[in-house]
Amino acid sequence: MKIIAIEEHVLPDEVKHGWNTIPGADDGTLRLNPGLLGERLADLGEQRLALMDETGVDMQVLSLTTPGLNNLGHHGVDLARRANDILAEAVSAHPSRFQAMAALSFAQPDEAARELRRAVEELSCKGAVLFGRVGDKNLDHMIFEPTFASAAELNVPLLIHPQIPQTSIRDTYYAGFGAPIDLALSTFALGWHFEAGIQFVRLVLGGVFDRYPTLQVILGHWGELVLFYLERLVMLDRVSKLQRPFLDYVRNNLYLTASGMFSPAYLRQAIDAVGVDRILFSTDYPYQYRPGGDARRFVEDLELDTAGKAKFAHANWERLTAGRLLA
Repeated sequence: MKIIAIEEHVLPDEVKHGWNTIPGADDGTLRLNPGLLGERLADLGEQRLALMDETGVDMQVLSLTTPGLNNLGHHGVDLARRANDILAEAVSAHPSRFQAMAALSFAQPDEAARELRRAVEELSCKGAVLFGRVGDKNLDHMIFEPTFASAAELNVPLLIHPQIPQTSIRDTYYAGFGAPIDLALSTFALGWHFEAGIQFVRLVLGGVFDRYPTLQVILGHWGELVLFYLERLVMLDRVSKLQRPFLDYVRNNLYLTASGMFSPAYLRQAIDAVGVDRILFSTDYPYQYRPGGDARRFVEDLELDTAGKAKFAHANWERLTAGRLLA
């Protein structure tokens, strides 16, 4: 069975250099990519392909790792173009093994939409990755509107990837345990997932899916906590005055991916929430890389029928990126 992993990360040297040299660019996340992790993020060739073979992944969908380009100001505009060109070069070199999701900078909102169109139409990117806030502007802010309009018109998905919470939030909720623990708690342990989940909720409440009813969004880590609080989130219907119930947006505008969390229990809950047609496989390479064939074993050992396994492993992604909407 073909396995496509849809959230697999890269960090080209040019982007890393930008983070290291542009004033104010370092948000702490850089310290999460030391040594071998950094080496694997930079590699877009034989080492990555060998590890894909080892774990049983046939194709990776490449995307820039966090914090993306959101907080690089005008520097991010040119860097987004270069990053997307690098991704396209990797896909061109290994078209049967790689696809890509575009990187965007929102320093110039209309340019972000134009870059999405270029990436999709000229570079064959399958969509784009959004890293949530730009400064204090959440995803429901109008600076993102041109990109949502373009994504809906192009019929391509947008993946909401976590980024580190703002400094004031980190200092209030995630600090006091020492540098390594503070950083871990505010990122991969918890903070990232609240950040990304809240951004999806804000898209719903901000009416983005009412304006663009065909727009499709992907959340990693089995829904970035949204999945597990649906029973409470649907209570927003009492006050939101949205065009549809909250649960309708979840079931019609949201896809969920594993991000290397190989939990049958989480997968079952995801299917209960959005259905088997809206789950996508991913390993969150290289962060969740495990030696051996764990990725393939996870898929093959699931208590799903053959059709369900195929949907999760590759077919849902292929349908989504072919622009075929669910009935």
